[in-house]
Order: sequence, then C-alpha cells, then structure tokens
Amino acid sequence: MANDTTPGGFAGSLGIRVDDTDDGGARLTLEVTGEHLNPAGTLHGGVLATLVDTAMGQAVRTVSCEGDVPATSQLTVTYLRPGKPGTVSVRASVRTRGEHLTVCEADVEQDGTAIAHAVATFALLHS
Repeated sequence: MANDTTPGGFAGSLGIRVDDTDDGGARLTLEVTGEHLNPAGTLHGGVLATLVDTAMGQAVRTVSCEGDVPATSQLTVTYLRPGKPGTVSVRASVRTRGEHLTVCEADVEQDGTAIAHAVATFALLHS
C-alpha cells in the first residue's frame, strides 16, 4: 500500500481512497468524475470492478502475514444499477479463509443505494 489512504498503483491513479480497515474488513471510496464514466454517461463497469477488487484485497491484507500479497484468482461483479458522478463507497469483508484460498464479498453504495455486489477468491503469494 502506498500510504494509509491510497492503495497505490492503478487503483490509486483512479483516485480510490482507503477510508478504514479492520480485522477482515475494509472501506474505500471514490469520487466519480467525468474520467470514470462510459460513453453512456454512467460509471464504467471496469472502474467498479477495480474498486471492489481493491477493497477485497485490502480486507485480505488485514488477516494476512506481513509480506503476503493477495492475488485475485476469481472475481464476480453483479451490477445492480448504474453509478453516476459523486461519491461511491465500498465495504469489503473476508467471508471464509481456507488453507490456500480466501473468499471475500463487497457491497458498493452511492447515495445510500446499492449499485453493485461482488464476490472474489484470493490466493496468497508469499514474498
């Protein structure tokens, strides 16, 4: 992680911010601007996928050993309704930890309304 509030890398370049992490959880936000929109004028699905993937990776980091890097091995995003310019928040939680894989879920909201739900499986890469 680049620092306490930005995830760094591609997610950081999008403007994603880490608001909070706890044991098995993470909360991130994104201020959606024109650069995040698709030609239809709504939040691009790839931006949402990056947001939930980043949030769930942060949640996995809270229960992993130092030096372990979560690697997404499966990601499913269900888009419930279009996002728009403004603040989008995601809450991610570790659901199941196995010997080699960890399963997480994430919910994305905008203006108090659910806009996406995601489930992912992560493997830990040992550095």
